[in-house]
Amino acid sequence: MNTVFEPKLLLDWLSPQLPNMLRTLETFVRSESPSTEKAAADICAQVIAAEWNKRDVAVELLQQKNRGAHLRIAYVPGNAKPRSQLLVLGHYDTVYATDTLAKMPFRTAAGRIYGPGAFDMKAGIVQALFALDAIQYSGVALAKRIVFLWTSDEEIGSESSRKLLETEALRSDAVFVLEPALGLKGLLKTARKGVGEAEIIVHGYASHAGLAPEKGVNAIHELALQIALVKKWNDLPRGVSVNVGLVTGGTRPNVIPDHARAVLDLRALRIADMRKIEKRLRGLRPILPGARLAVRGGFDRAPLEHKISAALFQRAALLAKRMGLTIGEGTAGGGSDGNLTAALGISTLDGLGAVGDGAHSPGEYVVARTMPQRAALLAALLLHS
Repeated sequence: MNTVFEPKLLLDWLSPQLPNMLRTLETFVRSESPSTEKAAADICAQVIAAEWNKRDVAVELLQQKNRGAHLRIAYVPGNAKPRSQLLVLGHYDTVYATDTLAKMPFRTAAGRIYGPGAFDMKAGIVQALFALDAIQYSGVALAKRIVFLWTSDEEIGSESSRKLLETEALRSDAVFVLEPALGLKGLLKTARKGVGEAEIIVHGYASHAGLAPEKGVNAIHELALQIALVKKWNDLPRGVSVNVGLVTGGTRPNVIPDHARAVLDLRALRIADMRKIEKRLRGLRPILPGARLAVRGGFDRAPLEHKISAALFQRAALLAKRMGLTIGEGTAGGGSDGNLTAALGISTLDGLGAVGDGAHSPGEYVVARTMPQRAALLAALLLHS
């Protein structure tokens, strides 16, 4: 068995595999898998499992009560008994309802691959599949188990998969996340904002707006004062944003409203800022006499800070250079399951999936020619980690 393998040879082997990669991607995309439709997601999980079962791996379909099955695939070469592992993480669920293919069909045009979930992130699963093929072709004796985990509910918060993926991450020396790359330059995501949602709920006292306005406590006025306060917490240069995205309250114009509610989107690039925002939220107090205030929610995903990805990115950049490629890095404003693994202190590198654009939109697409390159980069990382 080899112990050293030049990364460029991985790319040389994978480049002619592009037609096979595209056929596999078409199979996966044609099996629609909305997060909230268990039956469809379960079928897609079986379709993906069937492809992985063609390889020398152990495939587990982990059934869920209300969501599609999660897929855990373990590769342990030969008779090795590794004491550690590497985790390759992603999801097969999409934001598109069943029958979206009727108006958004799988198609190829001008070197781009279109279809629901092609970019986010079924192409990433295909790239990982062929990365494994390349690893097996290399003949390198791996010292670590590789676990591929494809979940069914990332797009709706990872409720049923969070414990599973955190357990696998804690067993792992590093986590490689196959979420799409950042932009058409294929940047790896070495930082992600933490993401959360909070509610500010105000209770006042109803009264007639004309006959006895002084007897009422206007919940909407109180909420407006709170919103003005919260607005000052925004610090965009630091990556802190608090967006009031939904406001409700009152019953009719001639009634002093006794209730009002605002829903906030919370984002922060640093864990310290996340904690500061949550502390401020808990510290809100009523401003108008007689008003009552409640705050619910907070951050659901902590930030993926740059320091948790820095070493893995440097390794990726070096390996890419040896393949004749240039790889860059960037910061993503949204969260992923990579935020969850990074919060555990596990080295995590995100954005290793497809290069393309238009996630969650009718124009979602993958740049086809980049798929072998991304698969080669993942294979090289797994061989050199």
